[in-house]
Amino acid sequence: MTTKLFSELGLSEEIQKAIDKLGFEKASPIQAETIPLLMEGKDLFGQSQTGSGKTAAFAIPAIEKVDTSNRAVQALILTPTRELAIQVSEEVHKLAFFKRGIHALPIYGGQSYDRQFYGLKQGAQIVIGTPGRVMDHMRRGTLKLEQTKLVILDEADVMLDMGFREDIEVILKAVPKERQTVFFSATLSRTIKELIETYAREPQHVRIEQKTVTVPTVEQTYYEVDRRFKVELLTRLIDIHDLKLGIIFCNTKRMVDDLVEHLNAQGYSADRLHGDMTQAMRDRVMQKFRKSGLEFLVATDVAARGIDVDDVQVVFNYDLPYDVEDYVHRIGRTGRAGRSGRAISFVAGRELFQIHQIERYTKTRIHRAKIPTQTEVEQARDAAFITKVRETLQTGEYKKQDQVISILLEEGFSSTDIASALIHHLQGDDTRKTAEPPPRNEFREERERDDRRGRFDRGDRGPRERRGRDDYGDRRAFAAQRREFPAQPREGRMPERPAAPVGTAAAEVRKPAAERAPAAERKPLAPRSESPRPERPLAPKAKAPWPVEPPTLAPKSRKTPENQTRLHVNVGAETGATREELLRLFQGETGLPAGAFGYVDIRERHAFVDVVHEHAKSVVSKLNRTQFKTQRLKVKMRSEEANEK
Repeated sequence: MTTKLFSELGLSEEIQKAIDKLGFEKASPIQAETIPLLMEGKDLFGQSQTGSGKTAAFAIPAIEKVDTSNRAVQALILTPTRELAIQVSEEVHKLAFFKRGIHALPIYGGQSYDRQFYGLKQGAQIVIGTPGRVMDHMRRGTLKLEQTKLVILDEADVMLDMGFREDIEVILKAVPKERQTVFFSATLSRTIKELIETYAREPQHVRIEQKTVTVPTVEQTYYEVDRRFKVELLTRLIDIHDLKLGIIFCNTKRMVDDLVEHLNAQGYSADRLHGDMTQAMRDRVMQKFRKSGLEFLVATDVAARGIDVDDVQVVFNYDLPYDVEDYVHRIGRTGRAGRSGRAISFVAGRELFQIHQIERYTKTRIHRAKIPTQTEVEQARDAAFITKVRETLQTGEYKKQDQVISILLEEGFSSTDIASALIHHLQGDDTRKTAEPPPRNEFREERERDDRRGRFDRGDRGPRERRGRDDYGDRRAFAAQRREFPAQPREGRMPERPAAPVGTAAAEVRKPAAERAPAAERKPLAPRSESPRPERPLAPKAKAPWPVEPPTLAPKSRKTPENQTRLHVNVGAETGATREELLRLFQGETGLPAGAFGYVDIRERHAFVDVVHEHAKSVVSKLNRTQFKTQRLKVKMRSEEANEK
């Protein structure tokens, strides 16, 4: 199967720019085969396993075919669950980021009807929804499909298993016959064949088959871990196995850059290798890696082709690859020339199905491993240190320091204390052990929201339509990881109570009894004056159009000033947001002075920022989708009633 880059698929400049921003270099097999056919307008049945990149395979052609001047529904994407509808919608928004005039809307059960009515009324050209809610809007007359040119059924086999066949047929009959119909499924059952024969016109069948290969004799394990804790788990495994030379594979260039920064900040020697680097830079990094000048090479699949280093101890699949062949190529970098090797994969949520797929095609068992605790990591470090000291003592290859030890012994120190102090200094030089780990919030690298399950405003949350085993399994795994990776303690928010001035009666009382002055020498308390204290005139204050130096937190209940608008921001204390950081970000992105912003009210999961009326709309437009740390901002104006709460 030939590998294709996205730049070879003839995509528009806006789509290519969005793909580059997401950090993808090459198209997965299903993407490389289906995108050209869909761009030609042909009906298609795509068959590939979960996690193979099907979403981008149909989302890119759907975006390319939309006429931005027409606000009617032009593409309809059906999904079996609301979680998948949200995931597909977010992927469409990412790919259409630079293509102005594209509006995509997810509609599913459990979400507020008002939001969906408003989105459809505004003119969404791409609608992603579950069959039940799509039919509901069709009956209400709020979803009109007369101008729909493309219908896509994602996970068609799952929809049929869930009993949506009648709903699907009703929807397909309501769409114009001249449409383009696309089916994606992991299996080809008799029911799917009947649907394809009835509603598709000369469909092209694209089936992605993986070749059965023999995996080298490499110890293969995987850890089920939430993506926000991957960095912490990676460093623990490096320490507990005392790894000195390894390759870490990521799927995107952006993740490569972020991971290299994390590793270098924690004292590991790491460098990157991806498609944005020049050939001279790649050669320099590879030369350094071959000479063991680097401990870890973080790379993408395209850039890692041709890496041939015999002493690689471990290969980390930080992100699981789309293609089984890529997995085989990755782990083939270790265990060469008769040496033993280790392949470790990180799995999050539904990616567990990809592990089973890899096992079927490679006919190799990949063992699930238990996440090591911090205590086990410390014990492994101590054991490795003892081994090094023992080997040095056995070989005798060290310089005698009898004079220094004799001086310390003569001064009264015991031999065990001297040895402990020396070990303390040796371990203190290791930056990995002395450096404080970054807060847990820093481990939320690039929340791509690919697998987030509908985190909208609290008022729009509804009951889960269907809950499978994976949902409960993810919750149990997440709870276990929260115990394994506890949050770092936050600094106390309550200021220390100031001590009373020295010499006052209050300070004297708080002193220990032994330090208090005799009762006869203490100054008596001054009698309270009966006359009222004279009032001090207040200096007049100049009124400014907005507060120049707003307080850190707003009062618990207040009303936004008349000349200002209150904005809701989707980051708060849980995300690590502070007043100073938000103001700095707002000023930097908008170019407005500090006086244009009023109160900043930091809450647990969100924040409120007051902005002068005339700048409110421009602030919302410029700040939306801006990156704050590892999260995309969502800024919106609050209603007047909400401001008073």
